[in-house]
Amino acid sequence: MTNGQGSAGNVIASLASFFIPGLGQLLQGRLLPAILFFVFTGILWVFLLGWIIHLWACLDAALWKPKS
Repeated sequence: MTNGQGSAGNVIASLASFFIPGLGQLLQGRLLPAILFFVFTGILWVFLLGWIIHLWACLDAALWKPKS
């Protein structure tokens, strides 16, 4: 994906991460961050702190800008 921050692709990725943490990063082609967000969100939900990583995943997907 060659779109930058604020693009429709980032909005879709952010919405995807809202429903499943890490899915937005996966849509952007970033496998390692996708796995980390998914795993850490699941672990932290056990301690009722998963919402922090969940929101971080949404913001990360929305604000990500590919390197030129």
